[in-house]
Amino acid sequence: MSDERDKGADERRREELEAELRERRERALAQVVKFGDPVLKSKASPVTSFGPELRAEAERMIEIMRDGMGVGLAATQLGALRRLLVFQAGPDSEPGALVNPEIEWASAEVEVAEEGCLSLPGIAVDVERPLHVTVRGRDVEGEPVVLDASGLEARVLQHEIDHLDGVLILDRTTREQRKGALRALREGGTYSPPAEREDAAEPHEAPADA
Repeated sequence: MSDERDKGADERRREELEAELRERRERALAQVVKFGDPVLKSKASPVTSFGPELRAEAERMIEIMRDGMGVGLAATQLGALRRLLVFQAGPDSEPGALVNPEIEWASAEVEVAEEGCLSLPGIAVDVERPLHVTVRGRDVEGEPVVLDASGLEARVLQHEIDHLDGVLILDRTTREQRKGALRALREGGTYSPPAEREDAAEPHEAPADA
């Protein structure tokens, strides 16, 4: 009898946690600018003031990113035209913030993978990107930072820097997938790439969202 009670209590706790996570994700996503807002097609301005206020802004962005179950977030996605992004490429990675980021070097080796976006809910498209990049910028205190990134981290950084330049994944995918994604956005539906690709022998995992 005790075991049954314990199992019931565990199940109720799991349900409560799942409901709490859903509620937090909904609150986070409600703060993210969605497709159609002109800010997403606008280029952000360089950050010139560093310190406590910028640190607080980055911490807030990290919280929204995590609650929204994303792996990256740009300030433009919250309506602020500032060159600031946050990222966390994997659950075991430490979240980071990068100010005024610029891609200094990109490898000739590229990879196609599905990408989603918190500003385009329900949409995933194939995007080809360099597999390795060197990104230069500053931290929230204004100190120089250089990141040598590969794989998912490189993809997330490129995705978020695109946001700061007013570029969306729809601008990076094939014409056919862009048409399908735009149709889904107009109709309030979802879109993901066809199961078979002509440009890759095997599908690649998509970032959860960026």
